[in-house]
Amino acid sequence: MTRYLALVKDAKTRIREISVDELRGMNPAPALLVDTREPVEWADGRIASAVPLPRGILEGKIEQLAPDLDQAIVLYCAGGGRSALAADSLMRMGYRNVVSLAGGFGAWQEAGYPVQR
Repeated sequence: MTRYLALVKDAKTRIREISVDELRGMNPAPALLVDTREPVEWADGRIASAVPLPRGILEGKIEQLAPDLDQAIVLYCAGGGRSALAADSLMRMGYRNVVSLAGGFGAWQEAGYPVQR
């Protein structure tokens, strides 16, 4: 196991993940759906209503989008690793209602759910 995968595995012991089916079934939709992928990945497609906030700038910009520490936030990336790390980081910043999308955008696409381009 690489050190990165070990780090992700450790983060996943502290965060909550939801499935693509759970995200799709959320009614109402989450207050904030955050795509933590890089801009080039965002340009190739995304989940509708997501806002781009790459992992590299997430902590510095999240308070502008989510000033309320109780706001529901769903994070996703390509495969679930970066979003797990992001969820762990936001929880350390005091956010209490943060989840990561298991399997990320790849799982969303594999499930056949709509992609916005």
